Amino acid sequence: MGEKPVRVLACGDVEGKLSALFSRVQTIQKKTGQFDLLLCVGEFFGATPEAEAEWQQYKTGAKKAPIHTYILGAASQEAVKCFPSTDGCELAENITYLGRRGMFTGVSGLQIAYVSGREALQEPAPSHCFTPKDLSALVAPLTSNSKFKGVDILLTSQWPKGVWHYGNNPEVNTKFCGSFSVANLADRLKPRYHFAALEGAHYERLPYRNHIILQENTQHVSRFIALATVNNPAKKKYLYAFNIVPMKTMEASELVKQPQDVTENPYRRSGKDKADAQKHKIDLGNTEEEEPAQQFFFDLNQKQGRGGYRVRGRKRTSDGDGHQSGKRWEGDGRGPEQMQDGDGQQHRAPRRPPQPSGPCWFCLASPQVEKHLVISIGTHCYLALAKGGLTPRHVLILPIGHYQSVVDLSSEVVEEMEKYKSALMRFYKSKGERCVLFERNYRSQHLQLQVVPVPTDRCATDNIKEAFMVQAQEQNMELMEIPEHTDLRQIAPPGTPYFYVELDSGEKLYHRIQKHFPLQFGREVLASEAVLNMPTRADWKECKQSREEEEESSKQLRDEFQPYDFAWED
Repeated sequence: MGEKPVRVLACGDVEGKLSALFSRVQTIQKKTGQFDLLLCVGEFFGATPEAEAEWQQYKTGAKKAPIHTYILGAASQEAVKCFPSTDGCELAENITYLGRRGMFTGVSGLQIAYVSGREALQEPAPSHCFTPKDLSALVAPLTSNSKFKGVDILLTSQWPKGVWHYGNNPEVNTKFCGSFSVANLADRLKPRYHFAALEGAHYERLPYRNHIILQENTQHVSRFIALATVNNPAKKKYLYAFNIVPMKTMEASELVKQPQDVTENPYRRSGKDKADAQKHKIDLGNTEEEEPAQQFFFDLNQKQGRGGYRVRGRKRTSDGDGHQSGKRWEGDGRGPEQMQDGDGQQHRAPRRPPQPSGPCWFCLASPQVEKHLVISIGTHCYLALAKGGLTPRHVLILPIGHYQSVVDLSSEVVEEMEKYKSALMRFYKSKGERCVLFERNYRSQHLQLQVVPVPTDRCATDNIKEAFMVQAQEQNMELMEIPEHTDLRQIAPPGTPYFYVELDSGEKLYHRIQKHFPLQFGREVLASEAVLNMPTRADWKECKQSREEEEESSKQLRDEFQPYDFAWED
């Protein structure tokens, strides 16, 4: 099938800076060739006299847009006067106003759904706002077709409320950001790309799936991208270029391919969000309420035989303030067990750690977790053998609850993580090794603190530090040293993508990830000639073992680590 991709540019709030935008577009087109269309979300017109004068040049034909440009309507009362009507129309050569809301299908078959303005909660709505009725009128004809799979692109000026759930965090005040109606719209229309603006921020959310895994047929993923304002002083990204083959002409198998970093759907949420949405009179369609994941513990108790597992579950109880909390219970699953702590006292358990909405390879509650790799289980964290490890004793410290990074952790989780670090340092020292810890909070859902032992006689700590610095310099990355008594959380607020290294000397290195980051950077440095000198092991996929080999390696490491394991139960 001759699938021809459409070359698209998307842009955030232009605010009347037309010449700046179009000269940037021309520069890009000179470098990479002609694009088919430019889609602008957010506020297109500016309120200043300069912006109005600039617009007149395009309106009269003195200047011409270098690309077919499609824009959304007013997002403020001041901008309403720039639009002759609520219906779409050509405003100047190559500049088309799409309209208040609707569906635009390009010559290529590309389907673009759009909604202009901001959410209004009352009728009649001001002309720069949309209402739930507008959205129903857009959604109903599309979703009534049983063959409807979704749209290629969704354009809204406002962000969808809660799009950040289960994903990477944006640098905006999420309390006041976004619209429930837009979130519901995105959930129903399943866009492959969804663009929004108005927040002055650039945010590329990890792709999310549109199906419930193992319960529904696989569907395509959605990508949400928010763009900043044209020529913003902070130089935040305002233009996004991509190629897209229209859904209609794609092979089904190609369309539903799932990227490695895909997350759960942020809009399929439970209780409170549903109640909030109902307040806004939004039709939530068939979005089912989800059961929270059950938490499992794999009992590594010697009495069960080394490497054997007895499953401990969590009973669901409600504590005084109506929150669900998890209490640990033991037994064979045949009847109710008394909830007790070590000395037989009944107690009220702490609140449950965060739970993912669905599959996560590293949540201990998840059916996806590879139980045979588990080495030790504490109250808040666990140790697992690294898959395709650099060395036989390369392990991961992971939180049992669903935390994305070290800076998101609660104090009791941090405390236990430190206990595991100390235990591993003592363990490695007995083997004539020092350890290097690193974390990559980028394109990952669940925190993985990598702990890699390095033979003491092979490499001094200073050499390891230098190896990281040199490699970072070669890749034009700034790796800065964190002062001794400074906490990572002071430097990286939650949601910041970063790479972090901790050496056994207590020295810490930090890189704030701005754009792209080599996913295997930590491994590459440690595998390099300067440190472990095993360059062929830089990629974990090249080091994978069979299930039987992994089971054997885990059992051996579990036995060796047991004398240092504070979580071991006699």
